Amino acid sequence: MDINKFKLVIRMDNGYMELEYHLEKLEKISIGTYWDIRLLFNESNKIILKDGSIEGISSGMNTGVIVRVLYKNGWGYANSNKIENEEIKNLLNRALKIAKLSNENSKKTVILKDIGAYKDHVKSNGKINPKDIGVEEKKEYITMVHNCIMENNSQNNNGKIASSSVGYSDVLGNSLFISSEGALIKNEITKVLMNMTVVAKDNSSNLQYASERLGGDGFEVLEKNTLYEKAENTKNRALRLLKAKVCPKGEFKVVLDPELTGVFIHEAVGHASEADLILQNDSVFKDKINEVVGSDYVTVIDNPLIKDSFGYYKYDSEGVKAKETTIIEKGVLKGYLHTRETAGRLNMEVTGNARAQGLNRPLVRMSNTYIKPGDWDFEELLEDTKNGIFLKGSRGGQVDTGKGLFQFNAVEAFLIENGELTTHLRDAGLSGEIMNILHNIDGVTNEFKLSVGYCGKNGQSVPVGDGGGCVRTKTIIC
Repeated sequence: MDINKFKLVIRMDNGYMELEYHLEKLEKISIGTYWDIRLLFNESNKIILKDGSIEGISSGMNTGVIVRVLYKNGWGYANSNKIENEEIKNLLNRALKIAKLSNENSKKTVILKDIGAYKDHVKSNGKINPKDIGVEEKKEYITMVHNCIMENNSQNNNGKIASSSVGYSDVLGNSLFISSEGALIKNEITKVLMNMTVVAKDNSSNLQYASERLGGDGFEVLEKNTLYEKAENTKNRALRLLKAKVCPKGEFKVVLDPELTGVFIHEAVGHASEADLILQNDSVFKDKINEVVGSDYVTVIDNPLIKDSFGYYKYDSEGVKAKETTIIEKGVLKGYLHTRETAGRLNMEVTGNARAQGLNRPLVRMSNTYIKPGDWDFEELLEDTKNGIFLKGSRGGQVDTGKGLFQFNAVEAFLIENGELTTHLRDAGLSGEIMNILHNIDGVTNEFKLSVGYCGKNGQSVPVGDGGGCVRTKTIIC
């Protein structure tokens, strides 16, 4: 079919896009080796409350279209904020020209792994659409969190809560994916996120902070009792840290809570398993498929299909059906995370991990990445540990996936003495080699918790979850 005969009609109704076929089917358009189109509509809202006062309320809408064209071994991309028939034709022609230029300079052979061409309409899992909740009610929720944090501050804490901030955000997304292979996927997504931060200060220069967040697909995730509990926990953690002792340094047997475990698994294992980094020779897991990279206790999974998780999706940004992927099974590296191209180039199974933020090209990205729960009860694990350090929460860190090195910071810690938690500690960091800490894991608890957040890569941010249970290992506390 000639591109000039291409006709696409899009109706916008309350932020939802409807597509109709006219004349001939879109997949009959012959442009390059392969093409796909993603049409997007996003509405976002944010409210920030700082020390009891609204610091900002913002709302925005973003619509647009991005096209990809593959010509032999070269990709071409073009996007626009105008969703119009003629504009899409122009974008396809422009992307084809770019793809031909890319092919002339390409030093790689692009092979797209074969997949099914799905036609589907995916609705949000959220029960309460945040669009149905007014701004005033949303302000009431974040004000309630602030009031809980500051409650009885002057009487009970001698005014030690120095500052608090509460942020609310939601995103309503609606997209269409069309490909030359016949895919037609409509996707509706809602995301709600609330975060809170407390800063505590004593009479000295000691300043400590704690934060918490929760999120999900619908406004129902912000249940008031849960918010109150989160606010209380955040406040109490910040106050506890004022009295905590500095964590000792050196090599210790450690137990990581599910949050810190999740951050380690995400950063050190998940990113190292992304196949684009494998192809760039920037991963310690390169050429190690079916090799032992950890102990028998280590099974790491990436699974976008966990309902009510922050990293849930049914199809990725290439129209690939999502599935559970085992990265490591009982210590043995079993696979990588892939786009269609990386799966084709490495001759591996496609995993459905191509994800794009907005009008960007898809990258290999994680979804919900976690260590599979074991059979230890937490109290039993502490008793068996005898002496060591329990590390809780995450304040970020950094990983060198190529060299296999990591460094993370915990929010707080506790000494483990004679199998019990004793002295409260702060300023605890852990560092070492990815392979060593994986080989040293000798216990995983039977609980399963997923944190919520966003993962950044190459300037793109996508919603993810990470976690599992508590793990016991040996590493350097720095």
